[in-house]
Amino acid sequence: MYQDKTLVCKYCGKEFVWTAGEQEFFAGKGFKNEPKKCKECREAHKRSSASPRPSREMYDAICTECGRPCKVPFNPTGDRSVYCGECFSRMRAASVK
Repeated sequence: MYQDKTLVCKYCGKEFVWTAGEQEFFAGKGFKNEPKKCKECREAHKRSSASPRPSREMYDAICTECGRPCKVPFNPTGDRSVYCGECFSRMRAASVK
């Protein structure tokens, strides 16, 4: 059904093969257009546009459930309960059941 195709990269002008397997994958995802970039240009684009996520400021807190110190991504004001990751996960799992 699908056959390997030789395409030309829009960015570097190099020929690359769009394999039958890749074409089948594209069709399965509903993509209609052929790829415009070779693998190297796709990877270079990903590297250049992938900006590292800024680190979140973490705040010290005491878990309401177990009493252990923990770090949370918000500044606890004392008017609401704060849970460590372990207690939060346990409570969340119990509420799903």
